[in-house]
Amino acid sequence: MDATTTPASQSVEPHSNGTQARLNWLRAGVLGANDGIISTAGLVVGVAAATPERTAVLVAGVAALVAGAVSMALGEYVSVSSARDTERAMIDRERRELAEDPEGELAELAEIYRRKGLTAETAHRVAAELSAGDALTAHVEAELGLDPHERTNPWHAAVASAIAFTVGSVLPLVAVVAAPIGIRIPVTIAAVVLALAVTGSVSAHIGGAGRRRAMVRLLLGGALAMGVTYGIGALLGATVV
Repeated sequence: MDATTTPASQSVEPHSNGTQARLNWLRAGVLGANDGIISTAGLVVGVAAATPERTAVLVAGVAALVAGAVSMALGEYVSVSSARDTERAMIDRERRELAEDPEGELAELAEIYRRKGLTAETAHRVAAELSAGDALTAHVEAELGLDPHERTNPWHAAVASAIAFTVGSVLPLVAVVAAPIGIRIPVTIAAVVLALAVTGSVSAHIGGAGRRRAMVRLLLGGALAMGVTYGIGALLGATVV
């Protein structure tokens, strides 16, 4: 048998199986890491510009890390849960419509395939065959673009976001606390630039986008955040502290 030939009896799993959930999990992680890097770096750079006290910088950084991780986790949980509730309501509505008017739903599904370029006869045959197997899945995928058997877990997204935020926050915090006072801000900026370049590359790879554009976007955003907070910290340090 040719190595490239797949027996008819052999089950072939589609490449997209589970992809949506994994991509959402990775998206939450990358966004959490980016937020942790930028927000914590901006805060510690601002505090470091205002005072040379390591304790003050450390306390502010740890507070930002904990508060940010909790906020990111809650935000992801609420966001994903709301999306799941909306999708569940749409799927339930489709299930009711199939039970109440199966012929009308079959005609609607056939029309969807006809608009995609199939002849009316072929579209009706495809719709009928798919509906005979799993009508709900066929209609939900074609009409709503959803997979009724694959839902994103809000707990997974929340945990991934919180962990990623924490990991992202640790880098600028360690850099600003461990570096000598005279060069701690340049060291922190260098560490943040490197970290954002890595996360920008990873996020672009996940989304299939251009890496250079994603990295430049993140680097500009991080530079702006640190520049603004450094200016505010230096001003307050000179006038208040």
